Amino acid sequence: MLSWDIGEAPGQFDRLGREERLDDRLVRSLWESGALVTVGPGPSVGVTGSRPAAKDHWLVTSRALFDGTEPSGESALAVTPTGSTAYDPSAHVLVGTLAGRGLFVDLARPERGQDLRRALGFLPPAEAVAAVTAVALVTWHGQAGFCPRCGAATRITAAGASRRCDGCAEDLFPRTDPAVIVAVTDDADRLLLAHQVVWEPGRYSVVAGFVEAGESLEQAVRREVLEETGVVVDRATYVASQPWPFPRSLMLGFAAHAATTALSPDGAEIERARWFARADLVTGLESGQLSLPGPASIAYRLIKRWWDAGAARST
Repeated sequence: MLSWDIGEAPGQFDRLGREERLDDRLVRSLWESGALVTVGPGPSVGVTGSRPAAKDHWLVTSRALFDGTEPSGESALAVTPTGSTAYDPSAHVLVGTLAGRGLFVDLARPERGQDLRRALGFLPPAEAVAAVTAVALVTWHGQAGFCPRCGAATRITAAGASRRCDGCAEDLFPRTDPAVIVAVTDDADRLLLAHQVVWEPGRYSVVAGFVEAGESLEQAVRREVLEETGVVVDRATYVASQPWPFPRSLMLGFAAHAATTALSPDGAEIERARWFARADLVTGLESGQLSLPGPASIAYRLIKRWWDAGAARST
């Protein structure tokens, strides 16, 4: 099972502290024996190994729900040695260390690879975390070339963990935008799923949205569910979080209880909303008329958490 708590796999991936990143000698030594991972548009990452075809991807999710199996780590990050290339602090960003080896990305050489959303479900956990970190850093550097305070150009510092403004000497760090994602259930233990206007037919997921300025997470949960589906939530419990670099979100997962069940999708973002019993998911997945989020997403984990709770009660 993919876990975003890298404390469960100590020593496999390490982002390194700021003092270590500011140690030029250490960074260059990591480069000499390190590896480059490619990040491209999409976002995408270079991977090797076999993966299910796109049309079979929903079957992986279906099996994981029904029989508890998880996607196997059939893929690996595709890396190339760095030793034959000179280290360039203006282009080479240190992602961290993976199994003790320095992992870098070259900002000057983007290359399209496997779609990150699909790749995450089939990479080993530590490599999935490294891939997300690499994509997040590349995305931020692409957007932070100029200072938001004075407009002057910025340059890479701390081996890519920050940037420094040449005009006002402001230190800039990667931003993360908090977003709530919510598995809402009613008194009958049905799960609320929604279909966005821009999605392909049959795709459903739990409700999600960004936290607004001055808003608590709990307030964001109630507002987003009400705005998007018309359902009133009377209580919410935090479950888990997940970094989601599309482009720079931190997804904060909640389980919530619905005080009302009447549905009125907003029509702008959410085209349809529906209450699903577990039997409805079985029918939809087996017929191919329903698809769920990929196994690497926290949306899928929230759905599976609800599914497993029902299975536990029936035994």
